[in-house]
Amino acid sequence: MNMTFSGGSYGGDDSKINDESVLECKICWHIYDPKEGDPVWQIPPGTPFSQLPDHWTCPNCDGAKDDFMVVDQ
Repeated sequence: MNMTFSGGSYGGDDSKINDESVLECKICWHIYDPKEGDPVWQIPPGTPFSQLPDHWTCPNCDGAKDDFMVVDQ
């Protein structure tokens, strides 16, 4: 997987992402890839970041969903 930071903080703005967008935690650099989902939160593979529950946090450091950054693939 060849990804680079696009410079865009998600900030809760779903218009910045699409269903395939990969996002990265700005605290611990954990990657949320919708192809993989999130086994810690029992989020099934194929779940877009925009469809994660509002109370979802980074499974690695508890960082807020709005604090993730958009990554280009």
